[in-house]
Amino acid sequence: MEDDIVIEENDALKSFLPNGFGKQEKEANIARQLEGSKRARPGKVSSENSGRMGHADIDNHRGSEDGDNDKVDRDGGSDEDDEDDDEESEEEDEYPVSHELVLKTHERPITSMTLDPSGSRLVTGSTDCTVKFHDFASMTPTTLRAFKSVDPTATKTSASSETHPVHHVEFNPVSPSAILVVSAIPQAKLLSRDGEPIAESVKGDMYLRDMHNTKGHVSEITTGTWHPTNRNICVTAGTDSTLRLWDCGIRMIQKDVIVHKSRAAGSAGRTRMTAVSWGASPQGNSSSLVAAALDGSLVMWSGDGPYTRPSAEIRDAHQRDTWTGGLDISPDGRTVVTRGGDDTIKLWDTRKFKSPISTVSHPSTTSQYSTSSIKFSPTASSIITGSQDGSLHILNPATLKPELITPVTANSPIISLLWHPKLNQILTGSANAETHLLYNPSLSSRGAMDIMSRAPKRRHIDDNPALTTDQSSLALTDSTNIVTPSGHLTSHTRQGIRPPPATGLTASGRSRDPRRPHIPLTTPFAKTQPDERHVRENIPLSSMRDEDPREALLKYAEKAEKEPMFTNAWRKTQPKTIYAEVSDGEGEGGEGPESKRQRKG
Repeated sequence: MEDDIVIEENDALKSFLPNGFGKQEKEANIARQLEGSKRARPGKVSSENSGRMGHADIDNHRGSEDGDNDKVDRDGGSDEDDEDDDEESEEEDEYPVSHELVLKTHERPITSMTLDPSGSRLVTGSTDCTVKFHDFASMTPTTLRAFKSVDPTATKTSASSETHPVHHVEFNPVSPSAILVVSAIPQAKLLSRDGEPIAESVKGDMYLRDMHNTKGHVSEITTGTWHPTNRNICVTAGTDSTLRLWDCGIRMIQKDVIVHKSRAAGSAGRTRMTAVSWGASPQGNSSSLVAAALDGSLVMWSGDGPYTRPSAEIRDAHQRDTWTGGLDISPDGRTVVTRGGDDTIKLWDTRKFKSPISTVSHPSTTSQYSTSSIKFSPTASSIITGSQDGSLHILNPATLKPELITPVTANSPIISLLWHPKLNQILTGSANAETHLLYNPSLSSRGAMDIMSRAPKRRHIDDNPALTTDQSSLALTDSTNIVTPSGHLTSHTRQGIRPPPATGLTASGRSRDPRRPHIPLTTPFAKTQPDERHVRENIPLSSMRDEDPREALLKYAEKAEKEPMFTNAWRKTQPKTIYAEVSDGEGEGGEGPESKRQRKG
């Protein structure tokens, strides 16, 4: 009898062997990738566990430590836990916070972020003095990196050039081809959406007392913003107690100056402007320009001018000498929300700009991070802000009470926030240099959804610099020979050793080449080495390289004496030059008169 051969299935071998031959297209498992980006359910974070744990996870963790006597009680309370979980899931579905995507492209805290109106390009600023540009169309789940990194304050390529932290970046809401960049210097910059410089504001004269007479800020700029409807107008706020409006049509030209006179005792009429916001016009009226100052005041002007006198002012809106970094105006222009350094959040009505509508206590982080922000949702139905423990707070716009608190970055404060109206996604920038994109597949569109719907890019092992060795550190060149075990001398290139990649960018946006780029000299001899005849005929004054400069001047002495150019007017009245007569002994190097003197004994 012939026995049938039975081959047992080996899963490990099956996964190792290829499924087919030839070029195979890799399709994305969208459901699996979305499930992998799903966040833990919002809840309290246990002190023993640094990770995110929901209420059900905490209950299960505690229940596993109990004995069998508590099993019945735990089973009996499972219905209540299920009801609580259902309520939390319903609240979670109202906001785009169920899934997240993390970008780690900076090295220090992220102070500001902005998205263009279409939601295709993300720009972030950080205290590492760089601005990172991210393009969602070119990202995959495995290639989450910035395509360009720009230092807006760098003026020289040397390592000794000064760099400054970035305070604010913002796309032009009307024309997204320009980005307003504010760094810790008196000059603001305009960059294109590709990171190329467009214009720069001028620096004012710091020796002038009257700030109306200067053409720019005389000290550090803290923040800025665009006009909501006019694409050529932007405003910047500085520590010189001024708001300056700029016309960005061709280049940044100062259009108007708003000087805020502080009435605080001992301030000499000056203070620091900490935040500014330019709101849209409510019901067709003029827009509103609202700014906060270090003396605790909150000032509002008409957005279209005149700016000689504010339309409303609140002197003690927040505590004096506390930094009010969060300020935003609702889309309808009726309410203003502020987050002060006195651990309070206040809601104001622009129609009755005297006292706050609501006030709640909220720990502030502006003492360490001056750009800690607070924002309205696109529909003004919610207010979002961060906390010191890294949680995202979604507040009710009427009572300022939290409707949802979800942890984002554990034990790392959230500094910058953004809720994009078209994508319906919430972006957060934290002190641990992470950018989180929160979204919900059923509510959000584009943005992070496009990234997670693409197939992961297959990366070669040589693309990882941690697993490769720098060829320059080993001093291996093309002429280096390697002795093989057989005793033959072979070149290292024949052994198949590939040098590590020296082109492209890393995940943080830096160049893979650890060495500084060599800038070639721009001289006539930089490209080739021409012959002597070519140099003599084509390069002017090249014959003077081998000529003695003394002889070159003396050959014009006779011509200068016969035909003087500068002394021709008084040539006839010029006295004759008389030289001292030299004796025979002095001329031949003999003993002079001084040598003939007798020494006194």
